[in-house]
Amino acid sequence: MNSNKKMHFEVSERKILLKVFDVIFVLLCLYIISSIFNFKYFTFSTSNYYWAIVLALYINIFGSVFEMYNLQVASNQYQIIKSIILTTSTTVLVYLLTPIYTPVLPSNRLQIIIFFISIFSALLFWRMFYVTFLASQRFVKKAILVCDKEQLQELVSGLEQADPHYRIIGFVNSDGDDSFKIKLNGIKNIKPDDLENYVRNNSISEIVIASQKTEGITVSLYNQLIHLLENGFIIREYTQVYETITQRIPVQYVSRDFYRYFPFSRSNQNHLYLLVSRVTEIIFSGIGLSFGLVFFPLIVVGNFIGNRGELFYTQERVGQNGKVFKIFKYRTMVKNAESNGAVFTTINDTRVTPFGKFLRKTRLDEFPQFINILKGDMAIIGPRPERPVFVNEIAEVMPFYETRHVVKPGLTGWAQVNYAYGDSIEDSLVKLQYDLYYIKHRSIFLDINIIIKTFSTVLFYRGQ
Repeated sequence: MNSNKKMHFEVSERKILLKVFDVIFVLLCLYIISSIFNFKYFTFSTSNYYWAIVLALYINIFGSVFEMYNLQVASNQYQIIKSIILTTSTTVLVYLLTPIYTPVLPSNRLQIIIFFISIFSALLFWRMFYVTFLASQRFVKKAILVCDKEQLQELVSGLEQADPHYRIIGFVNSDGDDSFKIKLNGIKNIKPDDLENYVRNNSISEIVIASQKTEGITVSLYNQLIHLLENGFIIREYTQVYETITQRIPVQYVSRDFYRYFPFSRSNQNHLYLLVSRVTEIIFSGIGLSFGLVFFPLIVVGNFIGNRGELFYTQERVGQNGKVFKIFKYRTMVKNAESNGAVFTTINDTRVTPFGKFLRKTRLDEFPQFINILKGDMAIIGPRPERPVFVNEIAEVMPFYETRHVVKPGLTGWAQVNYAYGDSIEDSLVKLQYDLYYIKHRSIFLDINIIIKTFSTVLFYRGQ
């Protein structure tokens, strides 16, 4: 076993670490405050242990909504301060307003201020410690990539953009040609015969195999990989690493017989899961339509002033098993927006009216889709339904695109909460990767994660 290897936390382990220590620091701070000062609102005893449990749940839930567990945000001291302020404010407000499971409202306003400052200070201290001493050093993961030189730049950017602490520091060219220079800064071209020595002497965490040319893995290189594996070094295939870090399926690196690599989630055939999902959809649809009625007068007035035309519009979309249905939405574009044929909606699309932009940003334009959910054409969560003309166009260049149709399309989905609005074939490929990840890993926990992220999207005004 190599003694030079450093401990490294994976993405999921880092998120658990953040969640656990957020709670520990907050509870520890409250315990110290209640012990030293005359702070009576939140005290610790065996009879009110559930106060701490509820507070821990609130911190984790609202921390997720305000992106405190997004690793890119958690590693940026300015972004994380914003998230801490929003999380603390919401947690304290909701905690004070639920006295059935929390302490009775204090009569002294100073107690509320102390409660707020304690939570804010604890989170701020712990997260600044994380950014300064952990995120910048402990979590950097050094890796070596074995691939063809034509793939190098795309593979490196795909991994490092998803995880700010993932570093490709070395590269072994598997196509046998060493007569070239690497244009990426900080990446060393390692000769195949020197791989084992380089790994042992440079604290490498893992070796990633991304070569699609099996003949490029020579006997010498293969034997070195076996020796490293036997000595405890991690060797993984690129698609596994990519899926773990980015939480999407790299379809461009999966062969056409992808069913060997892409097992569908059992939830897709789990009758209990499907029944619970359907009941939840009906309940949420009723609630959504009720909220829609509250905003309806505002939308009618805004449409009359800003859109000057029909309030609703319908459009054909492709649903489960390729069945075409009509989707309901509030109109957000000018009249005759597609007089020259169907085109992708782009960022800052001039066809979108000012009021339509507001509807899109707040997602209010999608409230009529709860009717589609009640009818069974759509689900709350799933890949966004696309128009038949675009499905045919995209499917010609993406063999896996129609795999999205094995589940119902959704009002929100894994692609929508992780990727900005797409206006090109390239964007559709990225969204497809997220959609396939959802289909592969579909579960109640992933559904809850998507719902929480959807709230973040709406609250931060990120709709398109």
